[in-house]
Amino acid sequence: MTKLQKNQTVAYLAAEFQNASALVVCDYKGLSVKSLEKLRVSARDLQIKVQVVKNTLAEISMKNAQYPDLELRDTNIFIWGNDQIALSKLVAKFSEENKDKFAIKVGCFDQEKVSSDHIMAISKLPSKEELIGMLLSVWTAPARYFVTGLDNLRKQKEQE
Repeated sequence: MTKLQKNQTVAYLAAEFQNASALVVCDYKGLSVKSLEKLRVSARDLQIKVQVVKNTLAEISMKNAQYPDLELRDTNIFIWGNDQIALSKLVAKFSEENKDKFAIKVGCFDQEKVSSDHIMAISKLPSKEELIGMLLSVWTAPARYFVTGLDNLRKQKEQE
C-alpha cells in the first residue's frame, strides 16, 4: 500500500467514523472468508459497514475523528453504523454463531468507549420497529376495548 493510498484510507475512515454513532471492534482470528462474507451481507442490509483495517491506520483515523484510544491489538475487524441497537444485535448474533472465532473486543457509542458487556446489554433491547409496535399497541388499546365492549353490549341486547 503506497503512502497516498494510506492517506486516502485514513481520510475515508476518519469521515466514516465521525459520521457513525456506533463503532464496534471485534476479533475475527480463524474466521473463514465465507463467514466474513455472511457478516458483510447481513450488515449491508442494515446499512452497517464492515471492514478489516490495519491497526495503525485505524488508530490514526479514530484519532482524527476524535474517538478515544481503544488500544488496538492483534487482528481486528471494524463494524460501524448509525443504529446502535441494530449494530449491537448484528454483532451479538454473529458472535454467538461463531463463538470460538469471533469475539467482541470494545466499541464506541456516540464517540464514548464502551465494553463488550455494554454492547451485549444493548443488543437485548427492542429495536426501533419493535418499540413503535409496542407504542401503537398501547395507543390503540382504549379504542380496541371500547369497540369490544360495544360489540359485547350488542350481543347481549340481541340475546334478550
